[in-house]
Amino acid sequence: MLLLALVATASTSGASLYRIRSGDTLSGIAHHFHMSLHRLVAFNHLPGAGTTIYAGAYLHIPTGAPRATSYGGSRGGGAATAARSRTVVSTYIVKPGDTLIGVAARFRASARRIAAYSHLPRSLMIVIGQRLRIPRDVRVSGGTSASSATGTGGAYQMSGPAPSQATVAAVLRATARRWHIDPRLVLAIGWQESGFNQRWVSPTGAIGAMQVEPYTGDFVSRYVVGRPLNLRKISDNATAGVALLAVLLRETRGNAGQAVAGYYQGLASVQSRGMYADTKRYVANVLALRNRF
Repeated sequence: MLLLALVATASTSGASLYRIRSGDTLSGIAHHFHMSLHRLVAFNHLPGAGTTIYAGAYLHIPTGAPRATSYGGSRGGGAATAARSRTVVSTYIVKPGDTLIGVAARFRASARRIAAYSHLPRSLMIVIGQRLRIPRDVRVSGGTSASSATGTGGAYQMSGPAPSQATVAAVLRATARRWHIDPRLVLAIGWQESGFNQRWVSPTGAIGAMQVEPYTGDFVSRYVVGRPLNLRKISDNATAGVALLAVLLRETRGNAGQAVAGYYQGLASVQSRGMYADTKRYVANVLALRNRF
């Protein structure tokens, strides 16, 4: 039996709030609250034709739906067909020149979660020699998790109109210039990642032209750009990807190859383990594409 804790709190809008956890599915949540999937999707105005939910986000549950403390079922049906994940915590010792944002970028982790796990002060200051605890969620079983598109099991495209490739390229180019990054490098990453397809969503939930994971978008919005980012909008998607690249270029002292590898593999992994074979191919492709733009 797979049991997932249910977190529902009272809301002032005549509904309860349910916090989506890794492994949740829309059908499983709807079944638990004894409501139709259509009603749940319509009540929350979900994106992607109602096919997309993300761990950490909230769903509104209409007043009158039961509020139990847990739900579950046997593997192979209902809510329990989803994947599970566990949090793995590693330790990193702060080095000269490190910043919280830089460390988070290297590990492709959430700066907010690092701060919480490491009990950092409100200033988020870190000091040389300090031990940081780096939490990351790791999948431990197969299935469709809440961090990717529910009801699919693979990559898919968001519904609705999409900007043309020319529009995407123009936005990426303009965003790169605002962040003082070579536009050709940004265009190369955008093409390698998605072919300038803003509607593309990967099997892991990476969104849009720059294929930004939701947790990466959250960290960039909070700690780099200082405003909310909607990864489904091409302007914000470009900002998230380019801002992350800017952090990686700073962390690698302008080494484009290392920064691109960090974008794909995670900079901490690149620096501690070297580039994997697929990372080397990715970097070679991006640097070759850069010369074509």
